[in-house]
Amino acid sequence: MAGRLKIPGIKGRLPGLPRYAGPRVSRRGLIAGAAAGGGLVLAWSLMPRQFAPPLSPGRGEYAYGAWLKIGEDGIVTVAVPQLEMGQGVTTVLPQIVAVELGADWRQVAVEPVPPNGAYPNLPLAAAWAPLWRDLLPGLADEADDYFVRRFAESERFTVTADGTSLAAYEEPCRIAAASARGMLSEVAANRWDVSPEECEVAGGFVIHGDKRAGFGELAADAALLDPPDPPPLRPESFAEQPFASDTDAISPYPRIDLPAKVGGSMTFAGDVRLPGMVYAAIRHAPQGDGELAEFDAAKAAGMTGFVGAVRARRWLAAVGTSWWYASLALDAMRPKFRALQAVDSRVNDTLLATAIEQGDAERVLEWGEPDDRLSRIGYISRYVVHPALHAPLETASATARLIDGRLELWIASQAPERARVAAGRAVGLAPEDVVLYPVAAGGSFDRRLELDHAIEAAIIAKETGRPVQLTWSRAQEHQMTRPRPPLIARVGAEVDPQEGTIRTWHARIAMPPAAREFGERLFDNASAPAAIEAVEGEADPMVCAGAEPLYDIPNCAIDHVPVTLPLPSGRMRANAHGYTAFFNESLIDEIAAGLGRERLSYRIGMLGGDTRMVAVLRRCAAIAGWEGGNIGQGGQGLACHRMGSRDDGGRIACIVEARMGDGGILVDRITAAVDIGRIVNLDIARQQIEGGLLYGMELALAPRLDYERGIPNAARLRDLRLASLATCPEIEVDFVDSPAPPFDPGELGVAVIAPAIANAVHSATGHRLRSLPLLADGA
Repeated sequence: MAGRLKIPGIKGRLPGLPRYAGPRVSRRGLIAGAAAGGGLVLAWSLMPRQFAPPLSPGRGEYAYGAWLKIGEDGIVTVAVPQLEMGQGVTTVLPQIVAVELGADWRQVAVEPVPPNGAYPNLPLAAAWAPLWRDLLPGLADEADDYFVRRFAESERFTVTADGTSLAAYEEPCRIAAASARGMLSEVAANRWDVSPEECEVAGGFVIHGDKRAGFGELAADAALLDPPDPPPLRPESFAEQPFASDTDAISPYPRIDLPAKVGGSMTFAGDVRLPGMVYAAIRHAPQGDGELAEFDAAKAAGMTGFVGAVRARRWLAAVGTSWWYASLALDAMRPKFRALQAVDSRVNDTLLATAIEQGDAERVLEWGEPDDRLSRIGYISRYVVHPALHAPLETASATARLIDGRLELWIASQAPERARVAAGRAVGLAPEDVVLYPVAAGGSFDRRLELDHAIEAAIIAKETGRPVQLTWSRAQEHQMTRPRPPLIARVGAEVDPQEGTIRTWHARIAMPPAAREFGERLFDNASAPAAIEAVEGEADPMVCAGAEPLYDIPNCAIDHVPVTLPLPSGRMRANAHGYTAFFNESLIDEIAAGLGRERLSYRIGMLGGDTRMVAVLRRCAAIAGWEGGNIGQGGQGLACHRMGSRDDGGRIACIVEARMGDGGILVDRITAAVDIGRIVNLDIARQQIEGGLLYGMELALAPRLDYERGIPNAARLRDLRLASLATCPEIEVDFVDSPAPPFDPGELGVAVIAPAIANAVHSATGHRLRSLPLLADGA
């Protein structure tokens, strides 16, 4: 039996959210104060920090700081401040605690906790500093920066994104577990009149010779002690050794959430039931700046189960005694919307095409002396990326209850504190009057970073005066998604005619400043049109992440041409790496083919001192049986990518076997070799790589997504032509043993798969595909 999953129930209450210890300083207020002389920044940084206990012990339970509690029954409950959306965080963090503590995995439970300053995601706060510090460049750039910590703690920044869970929380989990182990050992040692250092802790027991004491019988006394300083950390962090995917080895730490998901007892937002609860269906204005023009409420009056209608500027919701009754009433009212600025793909295409040729660019990354050599660039390719939808299995859903000036919100959010604050603001409540109960997400791919459904559920609950559960239809989920931003890139290289090495690399990328736009929505609670307006003309280095080649090239320049489009865009799994890897590995392959070089050896020769990537490429080639590209009726395609820094980033190499068929591109086999440093849970790492490869493949092979009058041409999942069991290729993933720090595996596969497929198609047909989706603009 694996561990246990605890979900906030309806009867039991989670601990109250902590109040701000001092006056809250807004982001814009902080910026203004800093610009005036920095006094406000200093005052903000010196505010006292107090956090209410995030874990509330039940009967017979004892808290050991913010991260765990131990019951008299021996159950160890671990706090998880990150959203479980399939990536396994509710297993990995408890596993770290269990190993360091010496717990029995069968007696480990997990409790999702509301946003709290005790759990700051410092690496992500540092990475996203350009989105929240705006006019203070250099003030907060590193995870250990003082201002990053102050921001993350005071804003309860526990956002789940960019694969930062391990980097943010492994050390705090180990420290908490080591402290608890020391306290348990001290109690047992005192009872046995021995030194705590002589005791061993394993399997949920403190052991000394033939004496054993379970955690449960020690928990009450141990909780009264002061934590040891420094905590007695074990000598080494836990690591699982890689083994082949076709072995029968079983993970010693199976997923905690799996039994509940398989058995159907996992609680999602749509599973919440409250006394007197009603249900809401919603219809939004098309994408762009639109508003509700008219609806006929009389048509719904008297319909079975209809409770009422709630209107806002950009949407209309029908409320009923079931979601189906609400949906029927919504259809009957026939809402119509007025488009102030509708989204049209033809307009977007024209704006991007003009910008790539004529737009003003800003240099976002440079090394060497590229400007002196741009005239020598010979290889130039143009790449087009169209919007793409996230399409999580679960559509947006939230449950809200507003009673006596207190709002309760059950929601799956990657940014729970921002959702809590935004929902409260929408109904006129201060943050301390809003309680958020985190539940798991049925997929996200960064879709649940947006706040719309939290705000809407709160408003509907206020207007109806009853608890309400809002669920978007599939069509509304697709219509209101902030998709992957569309773009056009021109990428070129100067190649030494004698040696064949690349001397200069230049990328010019015309696209919206989508990361800054997202930041306006997340941190300033701006509407989609207001966010677009706020960042108009701003360069955005984050949307160019990964555009710098991983190869040893002496001169490089990355330019961003900011383009203002009426289509709001957002984050997606792998984000910029999902398209920049496509540019880079497509062009490298094209250069190698143009020079008559073997693609694998050409890449290896260009890697300089990156021995980790060399090892990954060679391992992948050996497993896949690399034959240079040509394999009978189909072709092999090779691509590799690195995310993160050269010192501690993750690396992946991928070889795809594909062919052209009557239905388009057919992918028969995918082989990947991966270096993600020290592996904490091999099963979950493999799942994440395999899932990322499939997700990226679906994005690469999907039909083109177009908007007409603000409505996408994909209203249902079937319109996306997702992979089925019958069409899923054979996948083999192998991991390279590495002493490097752990790197999250969740996005590597998404980034590398599209260029590998494109290069396989070239090997099979001789044709280069330079669009995403690959067949969006014809083959």
